[in-house]
Formats: sequence, structure tokens, C-alpha cells
Amino acid sequence: MRLRAAAVSDTGAYRSVNQDAAFTAPWGGAVADGVGGGPAGDLASAAFVHRLAAGRIGSVDAEALTVSVRAANWDLRAHVERDPALNGMATTFTGVFVSENDTLLLAHTGDSRAYLMRDGVLTQQTRDDSYVQVLVERGLVAEADAASHPRRNLITASLSGGERDRVTVAEHEARPGDRWLLCSDGLTDYVPQSDIAAVVARCDSAAEAAGAAVALGLTAGTRDNVTVVVCDVEVGHPEPLAVSSQTSFYGAAAARFTEGLESA
Repeated sequence: MRLRAAAVSDTGAYRSVNQDAAFTAPWGGAVADGVGGGPAGDLASAAFVHRLAAGRIGSVDAEALTVSVRAANWDLRAHVERDPALNGMATTFTGVFVSENDTLLLAHTGDSRAYLMRDGVLTQQTRDDSYVQVLVERGLVAEADAASHPRRNLITASLSGGERDRVTVAEHEARPGDRWLLCSDGLTDYVPQSDIAAVVARCDSAAEAAGAAVALGLTAGTRDNVTVVVCDVEVGHPEPLAVSSQTSFYGAAAARFTEGLESA
């Protein structure tokens, strides 16, 4: 089992910095969104994504994935220890990874989302760790009003290098033909799920689907960065396991990777 994955990340018309970061590989894909209001959200998302991708080659089990997430989170703490001005930086994280049992592991914290399209039906697979989601679950806010609520961006969980930071890891069946879509809230806060489903269903390739979904967010007038990762599940021969040839970075992760090469 492997993933045919692609991603697109756009800063958007209303932001000067892209705080979203993403990566794709045959063994996984993820999106991270730097927490707004904190310092260096772009560094938080990019550093986390790079460390996570560097620590993973091939299939994993839930324990190994949790260890890798913890190591990437510790990397954020190391940045803060080197530069106290970064204290408070944090990121969301949502990713899918091929497991050693030919299932998929879904890891999540924050309000970025994962959707599964199976047999033409798109269903949300993650729960938003957000203040508004709590209000919805308590019946205080209608689900239809959640996307426009003034406090929709107030999250209740993220990764900041803290010992108490937690990520939910769940195992999912992987069927050839499944399409997973991971995205930052720059898409879901502005585009209804039904519209996302229609666009993703009509695209043949993962790359086309990711580009079309980002374009949908921009056309809807998103006032945030918008990043979409699309992972198509397929069966095929194992590919070489060199991370340098497998892993692609997007958004803040791509920008900071380029900066690192230029300064080397």
C-alpha cells in the first residue's frame, strides 16, 4: 500500500506570510498551520513538518508515529530554548501515514482537517479542537453557523513543544481508490463541505484535486493561507526509501527549506 500524494499551498490575498506548511511522500502526507496570534507561526509549522518528515521512512505503527510526533514537538521546544522571543509559537497538525499493516494512521491536533472520499462520498474524519466545536457539541451554536462564528479560530489544542501537548492517532482501513484530503482552515472556514466534495470528486489526479480545492478557497475570498494535501491510496511496488527523493515540501516548509540551502 502506498500514497500517490500532492499538495498546493497559497499565502492568499490578505496575508503577507504563509504560516501553513505541508509535506507529501509515498508513505504519508501532512498539513500544519502556525497558530495565529503567536510569534513565528511559519517557523513552528515548517520546523515541525521538516522534523517529522526527516524522522519517517516507509510504513510505521501507531507507537512509532507517536514517537516521531513527540520528537518533532520537542524540536519546537529547542527553538524556543535557543531564542526565548519565540515563546508561544505553536502549530496545528493533521497527517495520514501508511502503517506496517497496510492500514492508514490518522494523526491530528488543532483545527486543520482530514476528509476521506470513498465511493464518491466525502466525510470528515477529524474533530476540530476548537472553542466553537465545543459550543456546537453543547448545542449552543448551530453547526451551520460555526464557520462564521467570530471565535472560530480559537483552538483548544496545538503543538508548542510542551510536555502536555497531545496528538490523537487513529487507525483506518485503507482501500485502493480512497482519496484523503487534508487542509488548513483557510479552506474549510470559507467553503462548504459539499462544494469541496464536488471539486475533489471530478479531478483525476491528486495534484489536480489539490490545486482545484485551493483555487476554490481563493475564489471564495479566504482571508487566510490555504493549503490542501491530497493522498490517493493505491497498491504498487515499493519505491526507493531515500527521503531526499521521496519527500516534497510546501508553503512555509518549502520556503524555509530553500532559505536553508541558500545559507548553507
